[in-house]
Amino acid sequence: MASAASAVSAPSRAEVLGLLRSLLRTAAKFSDYNVREYVRRRSLDGFRENKELYDPAAAAAAFAAAKSQLEVARRQAVVYSLYAPKVKSVLEIKSI
Repeated sequence: MASAASAVSAPSRAEVLGLLRSLLRTAAKFSDYNVREYVRRRSLDGFRENKELYDPAAAAAAFAAAKSQLEVARRQAVVYSLYAPKVKSVLEIKSI
């Protein structure tokens, strides 16, 4: 049993950064400002929370959870694009 636990390897730095980039790209696909910023902020916060994980099993578990969140965000981006509001947010109008 101990050998099975030690067989778990932590994701590489490149894999982690690639996953973060994918989450941020997916966040940019939301047309609604509030949802887009929430997904972006939550993605960055999640990676910052797990920045200090040194246990390979815990890092692998956090990476797997982030991958599942990426799939959820991708599905939600499609759904939101189908029902996108026609009016821009006040925050988006002010930034123009």
